[in-house]
Formats: sequence, structure tokens, C-alpha cells
Amino acid sequence: MAKVNTFREDEDLKIKFGKKHLRKVGHYLKPYKISFIVALFAQILSSAISASVPYLFQNAIDVQIPNKSIKGLLMLGVIIIAFAVYNFFASKYSSKHITLIGQSVISDIRLDLFKHLQKLPFTYYDSRPHGKILVRAVNYVNNIANLLSGGIISSLMDLLSLLFVVVFMLMIDVKLTIVTLIGAPIFVAILYFLKNIHRKAWQSYSDKNSNLTAYVHESINGVRITQAFVRERRNSRVLKVLAGESMQHFMKANSIELLIPQITSFMDNLMTSFVFYIAIAAVFKDPAAYQVGVVIAMTNYITRFWTPVANLSVHYNALITGLAYLERIFETMEEDTVIHDKPDAKPLDYKKGEIEFKNVTFAYDEEKGNVLENISFKVNAGEKIALVGETGGGKSTIVNLLSRYYNLKDGQILIDGQNIADVTVSSLRDRMGYMLQDCFIFSNTIMENIRYGKLDATDEDVIQAAKLVGADEFISKMPDGYFTTVSERGSTLSVGQRQMISLARAILRNPDIFVLDEATSNIDTETERQLIEGIDVVLKNRTSFIIAHRLSTIKDADKIFVIGKKSILEQGTHDELMAQKGHYYHLYTTQTNIQ
Repeated sequence: MAKVNTFREDEDLKIKFGKKHLRKVGHYLKPYKISFIVALFAQILSSAISASVPYLFQNAIDVQIPNKSIKGLLMLGVIIIAFAVYNFFASKYSSKHITLIGQSVISDIRLDLFKHLQKLPFTYYDSRPHGKILVRAVNYVNNIANLLSGGIISSLMDLLSLLFVVVFMLMIDVKLTIVTLIGAPIFVAILYFLKNIHRKAWQSYSDKNSNLTAYVHESINGVRITQAFVRERRNSRVLKVLAGESMQHFMKANSIELLIPQITSFMDNLMTSFVFYIAIAAVFKDPAAYQVGVVIAMTNYITRFWTPVANLSVHYNALITGLAYLERIFETMEEDTVIHDKPDAKPLDYKKGEIEFKNVTFAYDEEKGNVLENISFKVNAGEKIALVGETGGGKSTIVNLLSRYYNLKDGQILIDGQNIADVTVSSLRDRMGYMLQDCFIFSNTIMENIRYGKLDATDEDVIQAAKLVGADEFISKMPDGYFTTVSERGSTLSVGQRQMISLARAILRNPDIFVLDEATSNIDTETERQLIEGIDVVLKNRTSFIIAHRLSTIKDADKIFVIGKKSILEQGTHDELMAQKGHYYHLYTTQTNIQ
């Protein structure tokens, strides 16, 4: 398992944006290439037209007006108006389609990221705050929207505008054009110098913002504990520090970003001054050196030259910021799923449900050592197996390994003689019904929460499953019955109610192999009796594993495994283990005496 990361630590960026990731962006743009090309062509023509306007004005001032050509001036007026009309509609069309393309790409990236997150192993979620995962899936994806919703094509347009502007400037006067272009290499050098500083500044901000989001997310989830232990003021101080760090790094990154347009504006004014100086100096020597239209057109072109340069600097800033977020997004998408199908994996050929653990060794973290070592046992088809032992002994680990939520360090797990590492994960888990110790309830109706694992189940099937576990009684008393909407994680329900809904969900799935992890730990004695009767009906002729702290609930198990010290300490029926007067006997008698 990876080193645990909390809201206090910045995350190390494991990748750096390169050609591979640029190709990945291209992959997302590929489905929209026709719309992209059409919009691009419309903008190219618009850029060429816009660049020609000062040239037309120069012609009007230096040619048409001196020649008193009304016809020529009218013709130029008509052309300029036609150009303006075209630019209006071309800009409207391009903006709409480029925004649509950008948002479509964002949607595709978010969907792929979400799909990948659902495939990542438990170890990924065990090693970092969920808020840091959430900020990548939501905030970071949103922050690259501007980059893909016009940033790329706008950058291309500005580059083309520069090209068209330079061509028209050269057509008017080569010497003044060269003067204008002197500032470009200086600006590029400054931009290159700031590139890495700018990128690192935004990465630092994204780290601090991620820490802040992680803490807010964690605090919301733990708000009941916060209020119970009167931690509000202390937590607010922690948040203030994290928010301060986030603001500090934002201001640093933003100050670098604002520096670039300021430099652009300075270069614009400087080059305009140079052109005026050269033109005035030349006119003093030779009054015919420069016509008025030439000077006016060139000063207009200087602004038109530095405007796209300024725009490019803005797009460059957005690109740098976007790349910092894309690096985080693609890093997440490149996380190894760990639990994946082998190239030749086949669906599980389920027959009876015989299960065998052969010399299974497992560790969550190599540095902390093994949790299980050389575990071996065999379960016959239809047997009910109870796993008992001290907390942290490895009971839940055994059933998690059976479901392939983690990969083994060594050994094999077989179902009907098939190594579960050689079958597809989906076919394995499709055969299993799992009630987790943490009964997660989604923000939806009770009906849909129970139906979560079997979408084709009818309302009657859902109600029958609820009745079987004793949940129907309390559900029927709720305002809208089964169609009552519950809050996220079922916070408006009692722990016992959440447990019964979770169990009904597992039963509705009608699995071949059943896993119950602390199924009755939060239920009163009367409901427990009713629940056990329902479970007994469901588990009949099914291979099942029951993890229980209440040992009275598993007395009728076919086999009881006492788990501890990385192995199976004892195994047998309730009577056999009681006769041995070993670990199980001690656990049972201690619990009975307490009760």
C-alpha cells in the first residue's frame, strides 16, 4: 500500500507533461475534427480580412483621397463593411462551435477519469484523502475547460494573425516592419525565462488548494465528531492556515501571470515610439520619405501585432495553468488499476461453489509486514463458514481477497478448481453478494438503494428482500415508504436501519457466494432474531462467509475459523471448539459472561 497522504502533505507529481500527453489531448479532440477544421477555416479567413483593414485605410489616405476618387473610396467602404459583416458571423459561428467542442472534450475526460477511478484498487483510496481525489475529478477538470473551449484554436488564430499582420506590414514598409519586430525576440526570451517559474507556481497552488479541499471534505464527513468533541474553533484555525497557504501561492502564481501582459503593453508602446521617431527623423531629412497613410497604417499594425502577442501570452498563461491541472488528471488516469484481467482471462465457470485457499500470504504494506501467512483451508459447496477473532486479525482481509479487492502476495484462491487470478473480475464478483462492514447508503430512495446491485429487480422483489431481513416494518412507516429519499451515507437513518437496507441489497442480488461482514452488529436482539431467520433461508445451499463479533449468531455454522497471529488458530464446529477450550472457548465464554 502506498504511503498514506493527508491534508497536511503536498502530493508528489509522478509525471511531467510531454508528447504522450499531448497526443492524448489530440485523441480527445479527434472525434470533433470536422467541426474543428470548419471553425478553424472560418477564423483563418477572418484573421486575414482583419489584417487587411489598415492596408485598405492606407490606400484610402495615400491614393484615393489625393486622387479625389469618390468611386475608389466608396468601393473601399463597401469592402470594409462586407468584411465587418463576415467577421461578425464568422466569430459567432466559431465561438459557438469551439465552446461546444471544448465542453464535449471536458465531458469525455471527466467520464474517462470517473470510469478509471471506479476500477482503482482499495489501496489507492486507502492511501489519500478522498477530497484530493474529488478535487481532480471536479475542480481540475473544470479548470481546463477554458483551455479546451477556445484556448487552443485562439492561440492558432493569434499566430496566424501575427503572420498576416507581418505580411501586410512588409507590403507597406520593410524598414519600419523590422523596427517593429525587434522587440519580439526580447519578449520571447522573457517568456521562456518565466515558463518554468510560472508552471511550478501554479503546481504549488494546486497542491495547496488540494490540501484545503481535502480538509473541508474530511471535516464535513466528520462534522458529528467535531461537534461532539467541541472542535469547531480548533478546526477553523486549521482551515485558516490551509486557506492562507492556498491564497499565498495563488497570489504568487497570479503575480507572475499578470507580469506578462504588462511586459506586452510596454513593448507595444516602446515599438510605437520607435516607429514615430524613425518616421519623424526621416521626414525632417526628406518630406517625401513617408506618406501620412503609411505612418498611420504602421502604427495601427504595431498594435495589431502586439495584441495577438498579448493574447498569446494570456493563452500561454492558461496553457501553463491548464497543463498543471492536466498533469494531475492524467497522473490519476495512469494509476495502475492493479486488479485487472489477464490477457487470457476467462469468465468464472461456477459449478458448486467449492472454495480453497492454498498457502495464501498477503500484506497491505510491505514495510509493516504480512497480515496473513500461508493460510490454507477448503470450503465445501454450500457450507456456512464463520470467521471470528480479535479486531485486526485478518477476518475481513480473507473475504476481501476472495472478492479480489486486493492481489495476493503469494499463494492461490480457487473456486471450483479455478484460480480467481485467471478469471475475469466481473464474472467473479457477479457471483458474490457482499454486505460490507461499512453500510454505505446513497443519496437516493430506499427502493433504489436496495435495487442498486440488481437494476432489473421489480418493486415487489425489493419489498420481498426487505421483508426477509425485517426492514419492511420501519420502511413502511417512513413518509413515502420505499420511495423516501435518504441523505448521503444514510445519515438520517439509524445504524441498524442502514445495516438492514444494506443486507436487503445483498440478498436481492441472489448471489451464489455470500459474504456477511458484521451483519447484525448494530441491531437489537428481537430484530437480530428475525434477521438471522431470514439469513438462514437465503444462505441455504449457498457457500457463505460470516464475520461476526456476536458469537451467538454463528453457533450453527458448518465451520468456524478463529483468525489471529496471521493464520488460522483453530477451526471446527461450535461444539468441537468449545470442547477444545482454546481461543474460541475463551472468546465465547468471555462474551457470554459479559452479556
